[in-house]
Amino acid sequence: MATFVLLPGAGSDSWYWHRVIPLLERRGHRTLAVDLPYSDERADQYDYAALVVDAIREASSPVVLVAQSMSAFTAVLVAERCAVDELVLVAPMIPAPGESLARWWGNVGHGEARRDQEVAAGRDPDAPMDMREVFFHDVPEDVVAEAFTREASAPSEAAFEPAWDADRWPSVPVRVVAGSHDRFLPLPLVTRLSRDRLGIEPEIVDSGHLPALARPSELAEVLLSPR
Repeated sequence: MATFVLLPGAGSDSWYWHRVIPLLERRGHRTLAVDLPYSDERADQYDYAALVVDAIREASSPVVLVAQSMSAFTAVLVAERCAVDELVLVAPMIPAPGESLARWWGNVGHGEARRDQEVAAGRDPDAPMDMREVFFHDVPEDVVAEAFTREASAPSEAAFEPAWDADRWPSVPVRVVAGSHDRFLPLPLVTRLSRDRLGIEPEIVDSGHLPALARPSELAEVLLSPR
């Protein structure tokens, strides 16, 4: 049995994992979903990591740390500071040592990648950001309705600083899970970063940016599958 430590993406909380947790626990594993203080104006990525490290001290080994989207930046800091047996990055913003979240977007060409995908799909690349269309387009309507009744935690400016103070990735096995039709982090972008920054191929799920809500069974099977 493993302990799956689950980190939410920006603007979300541990509720994000509520459809995946029962699937993991039904197979005999333990889960620990950690809320990150995104809206705390004083807390930065290192503060987030310290909170997760404290939570992991109570976890039984082996520990699988699973990070959604922006929390990939938190996860690498955690993996430097405590024993983690595997790191799984889901629909991730894959960081590079020395990089901050504030600089990530321009460094990886996120805007261009999104624009190219929108044009190719026949959508207006200049349309205002629509949360439902970008993030929830493949999530069941009842789950979307519940999501929009919950209070969002927009990240504070502190969440985007400071830079990751490292010159290499931690010595932990890493997997990347990417959504085949992710409208926020296009598959070609995540694939390129996975190859260039980690030297691995992503595992693909039939999902947009929120696979834990849209395809919980498929994501759980990936998490449980042997590397």
